[in-house]
Amino acid sequence: MARLNFYTAVLRPLAFTLAPERAHYATMRCLRIGLTIPLLSGFLRRSFAVEDRPIEVAGLRFRHAIGLAAGFDKDGRWLHALKALGFAYVEVGTITPRPQPGNPAPRLFRVKRDRAVINRMGFNNGGLDALVERLKSRPKGLLVGGNIGRNKDTPNADATGDYMRCLEALHPHVDYFAVNVSSPNTPGLRELQERAPLTALLSALAGRNAQLNKALVGSSEAVARPIFLKIAPDLTDPQLDDIVAIVEETGIAGVVATNTTIARTGLATPGPEIEAMGAGGLSGAPVRARSTEVVRYLRARADFPIIGVGGVEDGPGALEKREAGAQLIQVYSGMIYTGPSIARCCASALRD
Repeated sequence: MARLNFYTAVLRPLAFTLAPERAHYATMRCLRIGLTIPLLSGFLRRSFAVEDRPIEVAGLRFRHAIGLAAGFDKDGRWLHALKALGFAYVEVGTITPRPQPGNPAPRLFRVKRDRAVINRMGFNNGGLDALVERLKSRPKGLLVGGNIGRNKDTPNADATGDYMRCLEALHPHVDYFAVNVSSPNTPGLRELQERAPLTALLSALAGRNAQLNKALVGSSEAVARPIFLKIAPDLTDPQLDDIVAIVEETGIAGVVATNTTIARTGLATPGPEIEAMGAGGLSGAPVRARSTEVVRYLRARADFPIIGVGGVEDGPGALEKREAGAQLIQVYSGMIYTGPSIARCCASALRD
């Protein structure tokens, strides 16, 4: 608890003096430097160590159930540091075939009164080739998911080609895939969640993935790479019913529920402040209830694996997702408000 208080009393206020995007990169650089100093590195690793509680999901063996959602380490720059924070797995990306700068800044906003974040980053990333090079030196003992998307200037009619390029290039270097068709920050992307285009996209990816998985048989990397679909929390019940049918029809492994929301209801922050921040996906505490509802709805109708994400910032939040039906749990905004002990806090609650 002392470490958590030190973060909230000292480190977080310091970080909050910087613009959100700058603070993100500065804190991760400091962590990475700290891990190169022998005595400090040992202290940090002991402080954030998480006891193993192995769980098998979609053919993969996870050290425990807590991972870091896509968006935090888009380009796979900090995998060694994030492993030291106790995460069992990290989802890199969203990655696109070609590098792209994303949307103009400012594009990341703290909604402090609601313990939330609004972002309209727009799939900013260094591109597929750069990520592949970094993943060649990924840390052992950390599972890595590849969250894949299309470039902003690729029309939806050609989107399958972008996703396929990512799948093929990343297949030797990641442990699973998350197909992102639910970000609100790439124009038109969410249209791919409709039944016909989504079925076509996932069928194509599943077919190619099966071929690539088959080629692994007999190699030292014989574990197949499952595909998950990342969905929005803003889907209606009939749309969620479609998701269940599509997952079962295409044979992909399961669902990541959920991405950020475009809704702004129930916030304590005054409306004018929210409006001044502009468009973007809302994450953090306000998404917790809806994301859990989606997990529970899907679990009542299907038995495929679910990765629950949305508003998890402590042990009770992690327990809520598990009790709703998620086998694996991801955090993101909770890292900002709870701090680097979040993996240990959440994993400890799941052991009780």
